[in-house]
Amino acid sequence: MAEIDPALFQENERTAPSAGERQWAAVGCIACEGGSALNDVVLAYETWGTLNADASNAILIQHAISGDSHAIGWWDRMVGPGKAIDTERYFVIGHNALGGCQGSTGPGSFGSSFPKITIGDMVTAQERLMEHLGINDLFAVAGGSMGGHLCLEWARRSGVRRAFITAGCLAHSAMQIGINEAARQAIMRDPKWRGGDYGDDPPVNGLSVARMIGHISYLSEASFASKFGRNRQEGAKQFQVESYLNYQGDKFTSRFEANSLLVLSWAIDDYTCASLTGTTTEFLVTSFTSDWLYTPAQGLAIHEMAGAAGAKSRFELIDLPYGHDAFLLDGEIQGVFVREFLATPSARN
Repeated sequence: MAEIDPALFQENERTAPSAGERQWAAVGCIACEGGSALNDVVLAYETWGTLNADASNAILIQHAISGDSHAIGWWDRMVGPGKAIDTERYFVIGHNALGGCQGSTGPGSFGSSFPKITIGDMVTAQERLMEHLGINDLFAVAGGSMGGHLCLEWARRSGVRRAFITAGCLAHSAMQIGINEAARQAIMRDPKWRGGDYGDDPPVNGLSVARMIGHISYLSEASFASKFGRNRQEGAKQFQVESYLNYQGDKFTSRFEANSLLVLSWAIDDYTCASLTGTTTEFLVTSFTSDWLYTPAQGLAIHEMAGAAGAKSRFELIDLPYGHDAFLLDGEIQGVFVREFLATPSARN
């Protein structure tokens, strides 16, 4: 096992974009897979780099459940000038998913009337965004956690040439659904949730606890031991890990919408990629040995399904002790694989 680098445990802040960086695309009406419809859908997005003459060098970054369009911030170890996803070589697009709360259409202004949406609905909205940008041939999608689901759906539709999926799965296990349900119940049992119609008085206590539950699942036992052990705050009786979780939970409430967490977590729990038959997408799948939330076996299952469908696929298991957050913290090891993956010629180049 690699030696733990304490620097990697610094909070991976999702830095707010500078003024003028974020843009908005009106993508029309989305007929949701559940039977409802969303009118006048807007997606927030950011771009870096230059789209080439035939619009064939575009890479769409897929964020995790609490992410946003500023991929060069929250995935700064992978995305940027000279990084594995090189903004000097590729036209890189970050977006905020349908149902989110960082500029895209979501439940914030709808309350309980916002419908349950699916991963498929999110990808349909993204397809419209690509049309808005004049991209008919998406070179690659890349993402982890919830972003892995979105990448799979693009590949299932054969709408992209390459898919880099890290710390992902074909469908959530009972344990993953259970963790998400505990987080949802923390929100819905907060008296201020009011069935989703909380207006300007959100259920901040429930949302904070939901985020604490998430943070516990994102780290490994080794990372908890290395970062906190049984140490207490100086001059206080509180354990450091208690202080950390309370801080992260409370901070989260200033930038995220309780209903968005519900909507997005329901969507990822409901998603199943049952087959990749007929896909023309090529895959790179990475998993991490210490990730107990999205396990290596789940990553391997993606690779095996792709291979069974006749798709070109590569699976790499990375031995790092950082838990699920490793896909955000590791830019070096998976970065090598991604550079090779994006640079290798393929039948669709």
